[in-house]
Amino acid sequence: MPLILLIVKIYIKILISKVYKLIMKILAVQNRMGIGDTVIFLPYIRAISNKFGVPVSLLVKENSKANEFLNQTNYIEEIIHLERDNKINQKHDGFKGFFKLASDLKKYNFDKVFIFNSSLRYNLISRYAGIKQIFQYPLFEKQNQHITESAKKLIKRYLDIETSDNPEIQIDNDLVQKSAVKFNINDELNVLLGIGGSGPTKRIPSKTFLKVMEKLETLKKCRFFLATGKNEDEQKILMEILSTKFREKCVALDNLSIKETLPVIKNCNVAICNDTSFSHLSSALGIKTITLMADTPLIYGSYSTNMYPIIPDGEVTVSHNTRGKDKINPDKIYEKLLSIIN
Repeated sequence: MPLILLIVKIYIKILISKVYKLIMKILAVQNRMGIGDTVIFLPYIRAISNKFGVPVSLLVKENSKANEFLNQTNYIEEIIHLERDNKINQKHDGFKGFFKLASDLKKYNFDKVFIFNSSLRYNLISRYAGIKQIFQYPLFEKQNQHITESAKKLIKRYLDIETSDNPEIQIDNDLVQKSAVKFNINDELNVLLGIGGSGPTKRIPSKTFLKVMEKLETLKKCRFFLATGKNEDEQKILMEILSTKFREKCVALDNLSIKETLPVIKNCNVAICNDTSFSHLSSALGIKTITLMADTPLIYGSYSTNMYPIIPDGEVTVSHNTRGKDKINPDKIYEKLLSIIN
């Protein structure tokens, strides 16, 4: 009889554990701006999801566009927008915004929160939201904080997991196939060119891309998918490329949403991108991506094994104010691309 009771108790504990996992709700707070920063943190979000066996909700800024590229990724539960900006007063700014965000989060009944920053504000908001378990970077240590090492330490400290995976964005294969048909993508060498950029110092001149395209033309039949935004300077680079003999071999993606662009990128064999959102998206989709690093810390173009950074001639590394967009060598891009496709 005691043995039977023991077995029943163990069974009940296992059953309770499984039910708890099914109803467990976890939040991750990533308050940096932009698509790239959100992509960089995906391995750590996935590690949390794998550890507890449930998808994770994200609190991110709207300009992260996370709802456009993570809507099919199975370790993400829900995207919650952080409406806060340093330049304009928004819903979650200031003293009133503190309590409004706490009230918004309380509705979800989160059990745990992982805060990828050192801010006391988000710690207190989580407490006011009734979240019992709070895991966070050490408070007040924002100065010189490494973007990936700090996240790795958080996951190691609280979950005892060594995280070295690449970011992964998942996409339905049917969408990829439909995109291939729509854009007539076949067995040519399909190259994504991320010619846009969030600032003028990151945008490599069109002549650099054109020199690479010229070399590729002698090697293999190619098609080029040009990814950029609607910024006037980005459009100028786009038109400079489209005004050449390569026009018929190019497909401009500037009229597509990010959600619509993802299956096109997934169909590409390789990518050559400025330090722009497309370099992060393509590498997270598993595309070998040559990152042209002209004026940003090198980590933003080298954190994934799918990334192959090219830095300006004469430099041993790259950071803010390197201003090297005119010193990115097209021969080095071509050589790197050959090593990838071969």
